[in-house]
Amino acid sequence: MMGPICGAPRCVWDLRATLGEGPVWSEGEQALYFVDIVGRAIHRYRPESGETMTWLAPNRPGFLVPSNDGTFLCGLKDGLHRFDPASGHFSLDTLVEPELPDNRINDGHVDRFGRLWFGTMHDAETDPTGSLYSVSQDQGRLHVHREDEGYIVSNGPALSPDGRTLYHNHSPARTVYAFDVGSGGVLSNRRVFATLQDGYPDGIAVDSAGFLWIGVWGRGRIERLAPDGTPVDPIPLPARNVTKVAFGGADYRTVFVTTARKGLSPEQLDAEPLTGGLFSFGTSIPGQKQAVFPLDRSIVL
Repeated sequence: MMGPICGAPRCVWDLRATLGEGPVWSEGEQALYFVDIVGRAIHRYRPESGETMTWLAPNRPGFLVPSNDGTFLCGLKDGLHRFDPASGHFSLDTLVEPELPDNRINDGHVDRFGRLWFGTMHDAETDPTGSLYSVSQDQGRLHVHREDEGYIVSNGPALSPDGRTLYHNHSPARTVYAFDVGSGGVLSNRRVFATLQDGYPDGIAVDSAGFLWIGVWGRGRIERLAPDGTPVDPIPLPARNVTKVAFGGADYRTVFVTTARKGLSPEQLDAEPLTGGLFSFGTSIPGQKQAVFPLDRSIVL
């Protein structure tokens, strides 16, 4: 069973993001990074001091993950970029789907083995042109491998604590898929893990006990699923579009939640004025430690 939630979610940064997404904990900085896709921004929040920082990106950012040299690997609309928060500089590393200009990179995750997983989506959200990818590295060069396809909006790649199961969402279909992860990160046995009856599954985080925490778009809650797919008590938030959860803090018992104002009417925003904010609360069951992507240190931004 899940441990108790420690305190109600509270808004720690009322930044009114149009499409807040992709929260990720930086252990080295003890800070949370996340993106505003539509706002073309990278945000940083330091919970100890409350300090905030924002960088503008050259294009729509879908995700960023920390690397082992203090920089980040960031998925922008056109490909994988390296981002250095010290200088604010972005450097294109690898183009992704240049033959599909109507697509963009969306959600991403680096697992405990240092493998990067990310998805693409159709920007207008009508055509099934999105895919799930993995990234390998050889002598400082990134290699992108298509693992699955047929997504209108892909979301939420995340892995179980033992690294043997990958979860990935097809949001418009309200479906959470599970894949077996074999030696070297080979995927097999795609199956339906869960289907949401109310709202659309967005990003996923998996805690240290193997429970899935899923942001639910359009229904103002975090859906929680046990490792066998059984729903447990959801967590309501005062924001209709909940996008993704990240675990952080010194003990990974702090939950951070991104939300979005995209697609909501003025009346809905008046009723839920904190929509688009960054939320936080505690939990007694920690999340998994945030892994880093092993970028080659010989490549200078």
